[in-house]
Amino acid sequence: MGTTSFLTRARGLLRIRNQLVRECLAELLSTFVLIIITLGSAAQKITSFETKGNLLTSYLAGALAVMMGIYIAGGISGAHMNPAFSLAMCLMEQFPWWKLPIFAVVQTLASFISAGAVYILYYGMGEQHWAREPHDAAGVARLMDMLCVCPPDAIWHYSNGTLTVSGPRETASIFATYPADYVSIANGFLDQVIGTGVLIVGVMGIMDTRNKGVPKGLEPVVVALLVLSIESSMGSNCGCPLNPARDIGPRLFTYVAGWGPEVFRWV
Repeated sequence: MGTTSFLTRARGLLRIRNQLVRECLAELLSTFVLIIITLGSAAQKITSFETKGNLLTSYLAGALAVMMGIYIAGGISGAHMNPAFSLAMCLMEQFPWWKLPIFAVVQTLASFISAGAVYILYYGMGEQHWAREPHDAAGVARLMDMLCVCPPDAIWHYSNGTLTVSGPRETASIFATYPADYVSIANGFLDQVIGTGVLIVGVMGIMDTRNKGVPKGLEPVVVALLVLSIESSMGSNCGCPLNPARDIGPRLFTYVAGWGPEVFRWV
């Protein structure tokens, strides 16, 4: 009885009553789950030389991550997880404009944190740490060297300790998307406008009650299938990010973690 009463009081004290704060935390958590699964699948594919993953597993992980994010936050914030979707909802007058910059910042922050989590999970210090040799990377990498929080691990082993954006052992594409060599800036822009547009139109169609309804509770599954279909058909040009926060947050992380300003160049 005493334990139950204590837990009840604790829940009452910890309960967040401000609706905006609840929505922001829901967006933070759902976007974090979305991005950590998406980036983790890319890290597993790349660092294993595609022996423990391939393009299909990356696409599937990204689609299932969207599904899980919607299940996590759909009933609280709507599980936007994407500034482009938040903007579309504003244009449809289904979301207040004043919340748009708040959601965009939260989503980008969650993506940045997710990139850091994947970095910790897959990076490590490798033999440089154990030999107490200076680390090649900057910023976050040096901090991790001092903290010694990771064992030798995949990104260091794959890249031979050098964090690069291009070349045969580049690892920046684990975190952000980069265009294929043949893609121009104009075509890359068009690629993302079309891909993101198809995503938004598809989600709006799924949400529209006037259309043939999706069985209640299965909407996230159908959205995941939509994402998988877009990734499978429009992913070759730019990697199919479809989400500004998914790209900007991890790209900022790679900038401070040691990949440098090259992550912002068109390569």
